[in-house]
Amino acid sequence: MNLLKHKYYQEESVFKPENLLREAKRQKGKTDCKVPAVCFLDPDGDLAAYLLKTNQALFNECWACYHSRMYNFKVDDVEIGIIPCIVGSSYAVLVAEQLFVSGCKLLISVTSAGIIKQPNTNKRFVLITSSIRDEGTSYHYLPPEKPALVNQELLETLSEEVEDSRCPYFNGDSWTTDAPYRETPSSILAMQERNITCVEMEAAGLYALAEVKLYNIICFAHLTNSMAQIEGDFEKGDEFGSIDTLNLISYIMKFQFEKVLV
Repeated sequence: MNLLKHKYYQEESVFKPENLLREAKRQKGKTDCKVPAVCFLDPDGDLAAYLLKTNQALFNECWACYHSRMYNFKVDDVEIGIIPCIVGSSYAVLVAEQLFVSGCKLLISVTSAGIIKQPNTNKRFVLITSSIRDEGTSYHYLPPEKPALVNQELLETLSEEVEDSRCPYFNGDSWTTDAPYRETPSSILAMQERNITCVEMEAAGLYALAEVKLYNIICFAHLTNSMAQIEGDFEKGDEFGSIDTLNLISYIMKFQFEKVLV
């Protein structure tokens, strides 16, 4: 069976996120309020756990999603909505679709990633500029021949100071998979030959959504492991990487994104 046969990319979907949320709000008795303009996907859930533990986050009453919880926190006086444990392209895109019809204007995702090709830098955050589409979700949005790319205007903005040693990230390409336990030696070698920096599970789907719906989405990878090939892998830093991630968010927010957040 050809799974790409009946995609019809130019047709609108019958099932729409705004209609689902309309019913969710009705059932849950929620008022029609908006989520923060800046939202954050926290696939590992470590940052959300740290913010709750330190009383820096509050439950968001506006978020009506059936499948997740949102919390609000602030970085440099910018209110941000954070949703933990959004793992994989299909879940990330499902939630992202609902975020952008709920008031989100800029979505940032920071996910743990396995190192495919060791970078020539000590920086451990990668601004994902493009991603290999080795998952299923992106193919519901973009034809197979289309690459999954970060929005070029956002890339230009974020790359202005990427060579500065104070910038916590560098630019790189990722491999998005939906089957992490099928990262075979041959597939890893193939990605190394294509100069892929890391492997993760969300970027390709999120970037495909961003292109089709003209949404502002930025995906970062936190290089934390070598696919558990050595003991002591998956170390993320203080508070499971939360302090470094907050510093990353603070750095990103200094760009302001005036055009995005109107």
